[in-house]
Amino acid sequence: MALSTRFVNEDAADTDAWIRAVHTGFLKAAELTQEDLDERRARQDFQRARGVFDGDRCVATFRSFDQRLTVVGGGTVAANAVSAVTVTATHRRRGLLSGLMAADLAEAKERGDVVATLVAAEYRIYGRFGFGPAAAYTTWRVDGTRTGLDPGWTLRESEGTLAFIDGAEVRKTGPELHERFRRTRAGAIDRDAGFWERATGEVRFDLQPWTEPFHVLYRDARGVPQGLVTFAVDGHWEASMPGNTATVRGLIATSPAAEATLWRFLLSVDWVTAVDTGRAAPDSPLTLLLPDARSAAVREHADFLWLRPLDVPRMLAARAFAAEGELVLGVRDPQGLAGGRFLLNASPQGASCAATSREPDLVLDCGTLARLYLGETSATRLTDAGWIEERTAGAAARADLLFHTGRRPWCPDIF
Repeated sequence: MALSTRFVNEDAADTDAWIRAVHTGFLKAAELTQEDLDERRARQDFQRARGVFDGDRCVATFRSFDQRLTVVGGGTVAANAVSAVTVTATHRRRGLLSGLMAADLAEAKERGDVVATLVAAEYRIYGRFGFGPAAAYTTWRVDGTRTGLDPGWTLRESEGTLAFIDGAEVRKTGPELHERFRRTRAGAIDRDAGFWERATGEVRFDLQPWTEPFHVLYRDARGVPQGLVTFAVDGHWEASMPGNTATVRGLIATSPAAEATLWRFLLSVDWVTAVDTGRAAPDSPLTLLLPDARSAAVREHADFLWLRPLDVPRMLAARAFAAEGELVLGVRDPQGLAGGRFLLNASPQGASCAATSREPDLVLDCGTLARLYLGETSATRLTDAGWIEERTAGAAARADLLFHTGRRPWCPDIF
């Protein structure tokens, strides 16, 4: 029987088969009930969900949706967010993902999206589609017994307040706080109402039992929310002594001072002897706050947000640059969506970028441009590794001056 590819949003049977295929593709063995399927169908956006069908059975899935991505300087670009990518193990190596990706990226380009984004479960898959790793994360485990911090720390009234809040208050306060946070961090993305419902257990897509976390809100001295941390505690005791680990599920802050306050709070909670930071910003000030920085051990450091250029001139013109100068980039794109030669005129006051016939100073593929775009790595390092060809002497160093950022990009959200 021939395989067929179609959108699944018009037919409930197709949508249910698609949801089951996602479940199988991510190797989740628990059985989905009809109630589970109805809940997902009612709550999830299926407008751009595609499936490949072998008869009535869905054997490959793909979904994209609109997203706003924060870039250097606090501006945002329209992104085509890719998610729920699976191919059932029985139907691998037939080009199913290639067909789904090609169709979706072509539509995103036609729609006017500036970039495409995704979180890559497997590293080696997405480079061939023009994606590159654009932001990473680091997870630390902090031994609270050896940080050297004052165990009697409390927040002074002049510095603000900390309060435990419930899920309803998170859904009320969190969205506006997050909007202010995401403008401060390149790599951050917008959150819809569904995010807050899932994060607080109001809507439960995970088949595992829900464990209610703790939420702590930091308000500054004026009473304005500036930070929010959500964490769980494992309840571990040994020899009649508490030895709990606080595992962070999410931490956002609008300033370094607000972030420092939340980390300091977590490390001061009675009965908590260790903190697992979850997927924190790779340049978080956390370790610099500790008198003994070795008390924070890196558990994991990995790529996270991947990016694919679709419109190079708009993409480059949207971000801020650290210095004034010009650069001609020769961008290669085997898919033919974003390639060409582009003249970048950059300055701290703004930038312009347009197609040009001039010879390029640097030649790179679009996935390598993704690595450079948000400041995750340097042009010199990419040139040293052979990812960039330097046609004009000193061009890589010039690119580093232009693309320099004081902070590394970070995306706290999986999608």
